[in-house]
This record gives sequence, C-alpha cells and structure tokens, in this order.
Amino acid sequence: MKFSSFSSKLTKDFSEADHSLIEKAYKFADKAHEGQTRASGEPFIEHSIAVAAILGDLGLPPVVLAAALLHDVVEDSTVSLRSIEKMFGDEVAQMVDGVTKLTGQVQRQHSGDNFQNQESDDRHTKYISDDQAETIRKTFLAMSDDVRIVIIKLADRLHNMRTLNSLPRNRRQRIAQETLDIFAPLASRLGMWQIKWELEDLGFRYVNPKKYKEIALAINRHRVEREKHIEATVARLQKELEHHGISADVTGRPKHIYSIWNKMQRKNIPFDQIHDVRAVRVLVKGKNESVTDTLLRSDEMEQQAIADCYQVLGIVHHLWSPIPGEFDDYVATPKDNFYQSLHTNVVNDEGNTLEVQIRTEFMHEGAEYGIASHWRYKEDGKRKQDKSFDRRINWLRSMMDWRQELTDGHEFVDALKSDLFPDRILAFTPRGDIIDLPTGATPIDFAYHIHTSVGERCRGAKVNGSLVSLNHLLKSGDQVEVLTSKTGRPSRDWLNSDLGYVRSARARENIRSWFKRQARNENITMGRSIVERELKKLSIKGYSIEKAATLFGYKVVEDFFAAVGYGDIQGQTVINRIVELVRGKSEEEAESLPPPEDAKHDLQIEPPEVSVSGTKGLLTRLARCCHPVPGDQIIGYTTRVRGVTIHRKDCPNILRVREHDRLISVEWRTKPDKVYPVTVRIEAFDREGLMRDISTIAADEHVNMGDVTSFIKGHEVHLNVILEVSNLSQLSRVLSRVEELTNVTMVQRYRPG
Repeated sequence: MKFSSFSSKLTKDFSEADHSLIEKAYKFADKAHEGQTRASGEPFIEHSIAVAAILGDLGLPPVVLAAALLHDVVEDSTVSLRSIEKMFGDEVAQMVDGVTKLTGQVQRQHSGDNFQNQESDDRHTKYISDDQAETIRKTFLAMSDDVRIVIIKLADRLHNMRTLNSLPRNRRQRIAQETLDIFAPLASRLGMWQIKWELEDLGFRYVNPKKYKEIALAINRHRVEREKHIEATVARLQKELEHHGISADVTGRPKHIYSIWNKMQRKNIPFDQIHDVRAVRVLVKGKNESVTDTLLRSDEMEQQAIADCYQVLGIVHHLWSPIPGEFDDYVATPKDNFYQSLHTNVVNDEGNTLEVQIRTEFMHEGAEYGIASHWRYKEDGKRKQDKSFDRRINWLRSMMDWRQELTDGHEFVDALKSDLFPDRILAFTPRGDIIDLPTGATPIDFAYHIHTSVGERCRGAKVNGSLVSLNHLLKSGDQVEVLTSKTGRPSRDWLNSDLGYVRSARARENIRSWFKRQARNENITMGRSIVERELKKLSIKGYSIEKAATLFGYKVVEDFFAAVGYGDIQGQTVINRIVELVRGKSEEEAESLPPPEDAKHDLQIEPPEVSVSGTKGLLTRLARCCHPVPGDQIIGYTTRVRGVTIHRKDCPNILRVREHDRLISVEWRTKPDKVYPVTVRIEAFDREGLMRDISTIAADEHVNMGDVTSFIKGHEVHLNVILEVSNLSQLSRVLSRVEELTNVTMVQRYRPG
C-alpha cells in the first residue's frame, strides 16, 4: 500500500496537526527502512503503512497511527528508542517500545522448523522460542498500562498473516500456530470479531491446509443454491419485521471456515452434517432512526431497541420452530468480553438448522470492533463518554493480576493460555455477585478470585447448597459458598497438577507466593519429602538427586529442594528428569519404566517410526546421547555402517558436527499408542466401595485395569493391581489420585523381589 492511498482515507475529524504528525512518522520510518524489503520483495515500509491502515479502519487516533508507522523502526533499523522519544514524544515511544520484539537476549532456542500439521496442543508451546515468549510477556505487561499497544500488535500480526505465503513452509506453520494459540484468542478477549475471524481462518489455512481446502471446496460446492435459500429466508424475515413496524436490517452471514472446523471437531461430525453453514443477522435500529442516529442514541433509545430485539426473537420463533436448548441470551448476560446479542437456532422451511443473531446496532459496533469501538464513539466531534471502555480495561487487569509474578516467558504464555484465553464460566457468590473463571475452575480458584486471604483460609465449599470436594469442577450458573477457618493455610497438594485442585494462574501464583514466604528450612524439608515420596511411589532406583538439581540449574541441592517445596518446580517434572537420567544409566531400569510424558512408544525395545526426507526403508535408531522422544525437534545423522541415527536438534554432539552433508531432515511419523503393564501395590483399611473408587479413577484416566489380587489381614487389605499405562505422567496421576482416597495408607509401584 502506498502512503498516498492511506492518507487519503484518513478521517476528516483529524486536524492539520494530526495529519502533520502522521506524515512526519511516515517520512521518518521510510528513511529508517530505506533499502529494506520483505520476503515478498516489496519495500518494508509498505508493511508499516498497511498496519496503520488497519488501525485507521478501526478508528484509532492519530498518535496510534503514528506509532504503527514506526512500530518496526527500533527493531529493524539502527534508530534507537531514544530518537523516537525525542522526535515524537513519550506517548508514541512507549507504544513503539511495547510492540518491539526482544531479540538476542536468550541463548536457548526451541526451533519450530520441524513443526507438524496438527491442531493446537494446550499442554505446551514448544514451537515458541524463548525470545518470542519473552516478547509476548513484555507486550502483555505493557498492555496493562496502555491497551493500544496490543491493538497495534494485533494489526501487525493480521497483516503478517495476510502476507504469510512469502515465507518458507516451516516458518509459516510456526507463525500460524502461534496466531491460533495467542493472537486470535486475544482478539476474541478484546471483543474484536473482525480481526479474530480473519486471524483464525488465515492461521487454520497454514496449520492444516488440507482440511482448510476440503472445507472451502465443500462450502463452494453448493454455494449458489445455499445463497438462494438464504436470500429467500432474509426476504421473508424482513417482510415480517416491517409488518410489525420494526426497523431492522436483515442480512445473511456466512460462517467462517475455522468456526465450521471447530464445530465438526466438537460434535465429531463430517461437513455434510453441518446444516447451519450460513446464518442470519438482524440489526435492530429502533423506530424511524437512521444508522448515524443509532450511534448517538441515548440510553432510553437503546433500551427501546433492546426491547425490539426480544420482539424480533418472538417473531423468529413464530416463523420457524426453535431447537430446544439452542438459545443464548447474551443481552441480559453478556459474555466475559462484553459481547451482547441474542442467539437462537431454528429449523427453517427446508428442514435445515438456521442460526439467527439479533442485536442493536450499538451492540454490533461493540461486537465487531470490541475495545477499539471506544475510539469510534463520537458526538459533535468530541469523544463520547464510554463507561464500557473502563469496565473492559479493569476486567483485563483483573484477569491478569498474576502477570507480575511470572518472570519466565514460557510460564507466562502457558498462564495466558490457561487463564485468559479458554472459554469462561460464570459462577455466583451467595449474595449474587458474578465471579468470572476459566473453564475447569474449582472452589479454590473461586476462593482466590474473591480475595487472597479467602483462598488461603479455604477449607471446604458448598456448590448449589451441597458440600463438594475442593477439586470439584464448577459450571456456569453454580452458586458457590466458600467455607473458611480463622487460621487456615494453603495445602501443598493444591499445587499438585495431578490432583486438579487449581486451574487459574491467579490461584496458583498466590499459593506459590504463600509458600515462598515461609521458612526456608520448612520448604527444604517439604521439597525433599515430595521428591522422595514420588520416587518411592514409582519405585525408581539408581538416581542422583544432586545430578537432578544440576539439571534444573541449582548448584546447591538445598536450593533445589526449596524450589520444589514452595512449588516453583513440580514434583512430576523432577521425576521426568530423573527418569531420563535413569534411562541413560541403567538399561535394566529403563526397560522397567514407562517413558516420560509425551513419549508414546517403547524407547528401548522398538525404535519409533521416523520419516526420513527423500528416502524410504533406511535403518534408523535413536541416539543414546540425547534420547529424543516424539515432540522433540529432531535431525538425522547418516552413519557409515548403522543407517541413520536420530538426535535432538539441540544435542551437543550434533552441534559439534563438522560434516554437515551427513545431516538429513527427519520427522516423527504417527504410530499407535503403546501401553505398559505396571503392577501397583495398594495398602488400605478395608471399606465398602474401595475397589469401585480405584476402578473409577483408572477409568477417568483412560487406564485399563488387568489382574487384581488381594490379601486381607484383619482390617487391612493389600491389593496388587496391574495397570496398563501409556507413559509415566499417566501412571503418576493415577497413583496420586488413589493415594487421596479415604482409608488408603500406601500406594507405590510394586516390583517382586
């Protein structure tokens, strides 16, 4: 895009000084990027102009457009942030700094070059490098002070996605996956639907091109016929609304490819069974009002328009049969990102499902532009008071009140994905106050959301009047009463991810902070106890805790135990590292242990299937120096007599290789899950329902129970149970949950002799 095209579209509300600021920023950026080109070959400055144009369409003010034009100057040229501050002031400089990437600050990299075609995995973000994770953390911290920073970042990402095809395939997939995991959910949280859906569709196009193409072709296959039906539906509803004296615009709205894919995955159905590929949207204007007047309507006029929305809903349900359970009232109860609309699904005249959205034009502005709509509301050339903007900002800050506690970029990104981005639930206090929590939240999350002291003193909970366990999963609409003690304290079990007590980053970080404040000796004692208990539970021998501490970067083993004690390092993480040590040290021990988390094959007996680029049938084996497992980034080394050895890309032996022509590209090939029979010894005081509770836990964890033998001695029962597990993490979760059962006194892996 040329600057002349961009500047010609600038709003007439801009003053001469505004135009001057924007032109000054353009000339400064143009000179800084002189001679630089993008991967597509176009001048680099055109990207900066395009980002500013996206923000201009959203209605952002001149100072933001100037920052957008300058957003890559510090990162990609010799210009310093100090120069930006001197030329354009603190406000512009802070926004430029907020979106500037952190590069070259961290040595360890997690390359995304061998990224596979797959859907997002919420358990980890291995494709995100340390620099990228730190940049995301920096941007979000800056967002709490100035939300415009993250809006610039979204516009930057949107244009990058629009031009992604110029990059190599591996980089396209990495950037696209990051977009689906971080930036599209962020746009959703900010209520910016226009940017959200485009980021999702573009991200899906590169992450899973095969499925994207299949759905796109399926949509086009009957497009003409489908549009004909939707036009008839729109005309019929429009006529009916006019008959009732309701002023509204009725339009057909195509569903986006990514949303169709999500529905196919959620309901496990093929495209042919998706009947609501198109939807109808009704924008209620209110009686005798123009579109311009709609944006200026008073509260009373908006209330009248809302009443009309419910009347439209009644008309829709009179025309077509509503589907039970498929109605959502986001007007009376807005979504957590302040989205408002009425949604209903009906069976239309052709017998197909039709989704109808009903909203006022004021709601539509908020739905399409989200938090950016704040800058669009004007009255007589002046900014109109927008109370919802303050509510949005306060909501975002409250959602991220844990942000300062996490100094590691990868932990911060994982916390974003667990707290800020998943679907939310709305639970209620006994007084009727709404508590907004991530899906999967528990009474402990609820308690910490009310206040840190309430969480620390939490000892029980009632949900809808009934006592529940503290790891009970809450649902939207639940009324939760927290039971506290006067001198309570958090339990270390709450930090055990296997037990499922805590979901939100807010609660987790508050619990960690509490334990960090406790006496160092207590943390060391508890940390040692946690590690020893986990090792005993899994019957792991031949390990060196001192060596494990070194792996975690601790020279003093007491510091390591203290970190485990206050929850900075999870016990399961320690065990996985120790298992790696054991595998490298003892073949006999290795064969008797299931692999660590994410390893779905037997590493010692049968090498995993590895696909070698450009060859077939080559002998492959896993390197013993780095023990790669599926999910690791790998590379092949061609030996002289033993085929191809598979190493991790960060293996020291690979980094020292001088004969680079012997390195070849390899990737994991999907292989059916393998299970490992493990005998577990359980000791308990006998009671009714004990075996039922154990088998329920096994079923919940998708673990098959084999033979069960028992020995009863007085009131005690000793059980030997064979569990078929796929990895060490799964085994650890089962043992931790069984250990929590009433009357169980001991659980550990059993080895005869």
